[in-house]
Amino acid sequence: MRKLYRYLTILFIFLLASCNLEDVNSDTSKGKNNKSSKQVSEVTEDDFIYRLVSEKGQYEANEQVGIYAELEYVGDKDEIKIFHAASPFHFPMYEKTRGYEIGYIMEEPLLTTTITKGEPLREEYKGSGVYSAEDSEEYVNFIEAINDNQFLAGHYEVNGFADFYVQTNDSKREYKIKSQVEFKVKDNK
Repeated sequence: MRKLYRYLTILFIFLLASCNLEDVNSDTSKGKNNKSSKQVSEVTEDDFIYRLVSEKGQYEANEQVGIYAELEYVGDKDEIKIFHAASPFHFPMYEKTRGYEIGYIMEEPLLTTTITKGEPLREEYKGSGVYSAEDSEEYVNFIEAINDNQFLAGHYEVNGFADFYVQTNDSKREYKIKSQVEFKVKDNK
């Protein structure tokens, strides 16, 4: 009987220790490191991989926000030509705290870019957003800050997409590959 009690006691201690280790590991994976880790969203469509990336999940107020997009060709050819506006990348956003849409405008000449297989085409976000005379002063100030890449405290959703087409022998194949990442800007108060 004593052996049974010893055996059960050792088994109980072992199970208790295992549960505690699991809890510690799950707490550290949800901790501060997650807020500062890179946020990556990747979508594959046919021979292309579109990536939308925020360098962090949370930024400090007045910290430079790092957002970029990549388009990678993974098809059978060594390279491929894509046709697009001034850029194939668009970075419209929505600021959830204030409920503000942050548009993304660009010139629309027809440009051609050659993408080499395995070498992603990459573009950094450089600011965007427009306003009109009818918009509130608060909104105008917000958009001007965004255009200077000075994000105010809030919760941002980037609804990025790559918009381009590929010309084949007799036809063209249009692409609009969408993805989304979110990040927060912490208030220093």
